Amino acid sequence: MRLTSLKSRLFISYVTIILTLGACILLLGYYVISIDIVGRAQKQVLTNLKGANTAYLAEIIRIGDALKIGDPADDIETLRQKMNLDYLYRVTAEEAAAGSNPIVRKVLEGGEGVGATRLISKDELAGMNSAVRARTNITILDTPMARPTSMKVLDTGMAKEYAIPIRDSAGKMTGVMYGGRIINQDYALVDRIKSIVFGQEVYESKPVGTVTIFQDDVRISTNVLTKEGQRAIGTRVSEQVYQWVVEEGKTWQDRAFVVTDWYRTAYEPIRDIEDRIVGILYVGVLELQFTDMSRQLLLVFVLVLILAAALGAALSFIMAGSISRPLTHMLDATQRISKGDLGHIITAEASIAELHELARAFNEMSARLEEREMNLQVSKQKIEESNKSYLELIGFVAHELKGLLASAIMNAYAIRDGFLGMINFKQKKAIDSITRNLDYLTATVKKFLNLSRIERGNLEINRTKIRLKEDILNPSLETFSKIFLDKRMKVQNSVQADFWIQVDADLMMIVANNLINNAAKYGFEDGQIRLTSKVEGNRVRVEVYNDGRPILEDAQKKLFRKFSRLDVPEKKTVKGSGLGLYITKQIVEAHGGRIWVEPTEKGNSFIFEFERGI
Repeated sequence: MRLTSLKSRLFISYVTIILTLGACILLLGYYVISIDIVGRAQKQVLTNLKGANTAYLAEIIRIGDALKIGDPADDIETLRQKMNLDYLYRVTAEEAAAGSNPIVRKVLEGGEGVGATRLISKDELAGMNSAVRARTNITILDTPMARPTSMKVLDTGMAKEYAIPIRDSAGKMTGVMYGGRIINQDYALVDRIKSIVFGQEVYESKPVGTVTIFQDDVRISTNVLTKEGQRAIGTRVSEQVYQWVVEEGKTWQDRAFVVTDWYRTAYEPIRDIEDRIVGILYVGVLELQFTDMSRQLLLVFVLVLILAAALGAALSFIMAGSISRPLTHMLDATQRISKGDLGHIITAEASIAELHELARAFNEMSARLEEREMNLQVSKQKIEESNKSYLELIGFVAHELKGLLASAIMNAYAIRDGFLGMINFKQKKAIDSITRNLDYLTATVKKFLNLSRIERGNLEINRTKIRLKEDILNPSLETFSKIFLDKRMKVQNSVQADFWIQVDADLMMIVANNLINNAAKYGFEDGQIRLTSKVEGNRVRVEVYNDGRPILEDAQKKLFRKFSRLDVPEKKTVKGSGLGLYITKQIVEAHGGRIWVEPTEKGNSFIFEFERGI
């Protein structure tokens, strides 16, 4: 791993934090600027849509004002031309009632003039002049994303129309006069609305705003130009906008690519006098002016951030040096302490309060370390002397007891077996108890002798070639056969016959005796003891299983400790020194192996593995 200095690491960390914060602030700034600009653009386009709607309705009202000023008795054609209308009709009250014009019927019902947008049928258009009919005949163009249609030509019209009542001298309504202008290809209308809403404003030689009127989903009047510079008459609105505006009657607002540029657009439904949606009013605001404004603000923001980051990096470099310098002195001091100069003191002053306190604490620690080292040396010498005395005592006592016990056991067995004369049943029972206790003491003395060897580090491995089953396990099983018989235990030795290993025979016998003895002592009466083995490469695994009380997980950690015995009910009746498994573990590990326990539902398996050595 590549190492870096504290100063470099601090500087890099500070710069990383600065850059991370700068990036976050930049993203936040970009988001805020974009949201603000987009919000302003969207608000503006909605305001423009309201203005366009107001201008459109004003056109209808202007027709009404012209009708109200004119004299209904004058020649109808003269009036039409004077009012600059595409059509003008005068009908009696009876004709009005029988007709299908909803605006005229509204006048009959209310007795007052009304105006609205109205669809003009093909039959009604037939009665108008040829110039008007030509304007309503619009070829429908294929438009991407528009809804499917089988129509090829639009042969109906849409008009802004107004109607007023005609009254006699007595004030009675005798008829209705109504007239209007066809919107289809009436470019003066959309240009006038555009002029009212947007003025003549342009941005980089491009119009800031555009206006379109749709009949159903077909553009019938617009100042949106195609790539060829022609008005985009006959193109259609997208299916998504159509569903939102015409079918659901909602106002749509979003950005859209209009011919050559992106625009912020808004669409709202155009309704007739009966509140049916017959078309769409659209306005679009050029997005380029807002994106340029956003880009300029963002550029200024980035420049400010870069300057702030550069200043922060310079301050970080200075700060990293002021922090790392005292720590460098401390590092030098720790290296000197590690080499044995425990009393070394830091003399350099730190300007940072925490580092100054750290240096003071370090000096205090150095002094205490020196004092503690001296105390430890004294304690170590005392411990070594005590441990030497302890090991000598264990070895001496165990050795002396071994000789005495050998003589006592021999005499006790001679008395029990009748070699020194016949004894009665009660005497034999007492002698049996004595021999059992002497056997236990002999085993305990052997364990203390082995413990003494282990503690002294004298556990030498003298490997010889032997058979695992015949030379180790079978003799060990024979040693404890009386316990198996008394507890009616079933013993199964499934270890492979004539399987040669190279180990210390005496030490491996201690391992086998400890494990098999524990299986016999702690196993249930009428239970099973199973010995199995497995070879994996150059390693041998031996398992000693007995039916018994499963060892809990917490108790497993204590199993192989010195002088440790499990707190189980059998502890009251089974004698033990707490050394057997500890010695077993040391012997197995000395053979390059390991030992562990695996509890099952009905008992425990003690498993040890070691190098075969052959």
